[in-house]
Amino acid sequence: MPWHFENAIEPIGTITEGPVWDGSAIIFTNIANSRILRYCPTTRDLTVLRSHTFECNGLALDGDKKLYGCEGGAAGRRVVRYNEDGSTDVVASQYEGKHLNSPNDLIVDRSGRVWFTDPRYGDYRSDMELGHESVYRCDPQPDGSWTINRMTYDTSCPNGLVLSPDETTLYVAESKYGEGENRELRAYPVLEEGTLGSYRVLHNFYPHRGIDGMRVDAAGNIIATAGWSETGPGPMIYVFAPSGRVLATHPLPEDRPTNCCFGDLDLHGFYVTTIGGHLLCARLK
Repeated sequence: MPWHFENAIEPIGTITEGPVWDGSAIIFTNIANSRILRYCPTTRDLTVLRSHTFECNGLALDGDKKLYGCEGGAAGRRVVRYNEDGSTDVVASQYEGKHLNSPNDLIVDRSGRVWFTDPRYGDYRSDMELGHESVYRCDPQPDGSWTINRMTYDTSCPNGLVLSPDETTLYVAESKYGEGENRELRAYPVLEEGTLGSYRVLHNFYPHRGIDGMRVDAAGNIIATAGWSETGPGPMIYVFAPSGRVLATHPLPEDRPTNCCFGDLDLHGFYVTTIGGHLLCARLK
């Protein structure tokens, strides 16, 4: 049965992204205005949690509920941790001495390692120092520093990513625009030595808009935002089994969904952000 989505807030008008549930509220980004917002479903209050975030895109919480973000704007191009005292720690800004492209989305695994994607969308590429668009993993060190490791050598524009519940599979959305470009949901095995094995394509969205953001549920299914009104079946939530089988699709009332998360005190709320600045919510049975 299709999920019924409603507006949780009045649309902001510019892209919203990166929703995460912190235990009492949805935290999400408003990229163009360099803000992190907080929406409480109990009181329906919307407040500004952070400003001046260099066009922060994806957000993630670690096991201690510390907040991490991908500051993808030209003045940022870094992955950071936002501290409760208002300070910001840089997790990664360079790889092999070269500035990152535009960090997009990230997750934190149970070991506290930060996985993130680093594509470059749009036509402005003259300031790119790296000759690739890859997935990275940052490992925390005892002295508080981080080491950065390049994890993929076969991606051209990685976007959303998520780990399976047992953290043995990394799902990556390969979502490059343009004729002949890859728009795939990929599954990479996470090997014991910490590297990634060869990927499997679970779903090919080409020639339509592929996945932007995604999550996994408790059963290990992948729930993804994809599609738009210009081609294909339109804006949609897809539910994939780990095998890639499409278990369900849920049409969205707004175009170009960007990311999603579970929320509400019982985790039966499902929230979706969009290019148009929406925060949509559906209550799941």
